[in-house]
Amino acid sequence: MTPLPAVVHTRITHTRTTPIRHSFVYRSASWLIDIDNPPRPSWPLRVFARFVATDHFPEPAGPGDTLRSRLDAHLDAAGVAPPSGRVVALLSPRVAGHVFNPLSVYWCHDLDGTLRCVVAEVHNTYGERHCYVTTPDARGDAQVRKEFYVSPFNDVDGTYRLHVPEPGPDGRVAVSIILDREGQGSFVASLAGQARPATVQAILTTQIVAPLAPLLVTARIRVQGIRLWLRRLPVITRPVHDHPTTVADDTLHTSSRKDFDERSAS
Repeated sequence: MTPLPAVVHTRITHTRTTPIRHSFVYRSASWLIDIDNPPRPSWPLRVFARFVATDHFPEPAGPGDTLRSRLDAHLDAAGVAPPSGRVVALLSPRVAGHVFNPLSVYWCHDLDGTLRCVVAEVHNTYGERHCYVTTPDARGDAQVRKEFYVSPFNDVDGTYRLHVPEPGPDGRVAVSIILDREGQGSFVASLAGQARPATVQAILTTQIVAPLAPLLVTARIRVQGIRLWLRRLPVITRPVHDHPTTVADDTLHTSSRKDFDERSAS
């Protein structure tokens, strides 16, 4: 695949089919990174891309936190064996001090390069975070029950169908999530783009394609919410978020910890 780190200029689509039809498309920007070697742009580029470990996963902040340590701690707490090999993440950095990652995806490998699991981390606009831990098939497809309140117009019932194939050798990124609910039409969200090496030019170009992306994404979400509210779509009361993780039934659990224990001892 494209050498990491890489910038991905993305096309994001959302489509709701019931009880009213509503869809929108917008441009944004994400990064592909190796979580063990996150980018550290020099000043002043750091204003446009700063990666902070505590922006991810709901664990309390600890001294010396890294993305790897927070991922491992989160999976371990959920009863899932952390990966022993490379982890590639699709996420958004802080821009001008602001961050908002509606969806971050972590492709977690073992030492032999085998894909162990894929973690989809979801943030809502209420400051809450939730991780879905899945084991996709060879096509990158997985299913997991929905348990996190994201939109005031969707409850927490239903099943997510995730399509999360690893970025290809050509740097193509294509991720989608379909929410299926009994007796209702599907809700579909997708993100697609082309990864390119994170050169100075590529970093600066993101501010043309998607200037101040975290603020822009948050503003767009609120604008779409107002539009739905004006169309009298019922608002669902937000439930208490009392657990941070949903693990798909077929995910590798801590009964298979040999690789993790070996890596921790090294």
